[in-house]
Amino acid sequence: MNKLVRVLEVTPLEDYHCKLVFEDGTKKVVNLKPFLRGPIFEPILNNIGTFCSVRVVGGTIGWDNGVDIDPDILYYDLKPAWMEEPVTR
Repeated sequence: MNKLVRVLEVTPLEDYHCKLVFEDGTKKVVNLKPFLRGPIFEPILNNIGTFCSVRVVGGTIGWDNGVDIDPDILYYDLKPAWMEEPVTR
């Protein structure tokens, strides 16, 4: 089982990338563009100033409109939910 991780620092970079520092000292540059999908993310995707207002909120990254991204997805390089294969029964 993977350990729970939390973001300590976020720095917005060019082209929808962010530098993240996690509580275990891991540092990553993550392309957030694949995660910025759907109506809730439109203001962030359509305005680079809004994107750059990203901050640490409750151990993950988030924006003023209340949207955030699960830190485990960012740490473990998981696919955004919309990219996952649908479950068939």
